[in-house]
Amino acid sequence: MHSTPQRKLILGSTSVYRRELLERLRLPFTVSAPHVDETPQPGEAPAALARRLALAKAVAVAEQHPDCIVIGSDQVADLNGQPLGKPGTHERAVAQLRAMRGQTVIFQTAVAVVCKASGFAQEDLAPVRVQFRDLSDAEIESYLRAETPYDCAGSAKSEGLGISLLDAIDNDDPTALVGLPLIRTCRMLRNAGLNLWESAV
Repeated sequence: MHSTPQRKLILGSTSVYRRELLERLRLPFTVSAPHVDETPQPGEAPAALARRLALAKAVAVAEQHPDCIVIGSDQVADLNGQPLGKPGTHERAVAQLRAMRGQTVIFQTAVAVVCKASGFAQEDLAPVRVQFRDLSDAEIESYLRAETPYDCAGSAKSEGLGISLLDAIDNDDPTALVGLPLIRTCRMLRNAGLNLWESAV
């Protein structure tokens, strides 16, 4: 373990949801876009895709800031082994939610922490099992018009009106579904040598 509480912290993500979650820890940090190709590889399972992209994002930013501790994260919705990413458009979001209604979907949320200078690199996965209600087309349309969750994996914005789409959530890291599993993140930051209490503001 490297004791490096003086190292600066960077969130390798432009996601407003991840930034808001990381702010809960009261740690000073900056944000940097990772510029990583998120295209799935042929036959790549959703969990493997999330893990690979989380680490790739952290490494991409760490290459530019080798003395810093960098957090990367990625989330992929897993519908019966098929990956569902950010819909980007209303039409794709409708198709995603129609496919997920009445189904159990696993949101594979991965997080990685990297520091090039110390040689530290860890990643972990926080799967969240979500049971969707048997949604009507009218409910899907009303939800999408209200929340416009086109930048959310699987169109599921659970911290907002999206919670009404669900029957149950099963996970061991409460913030994982929103996009950054803070329990695992804290664990890896400590392993990287960051003293969370001394660094908190």
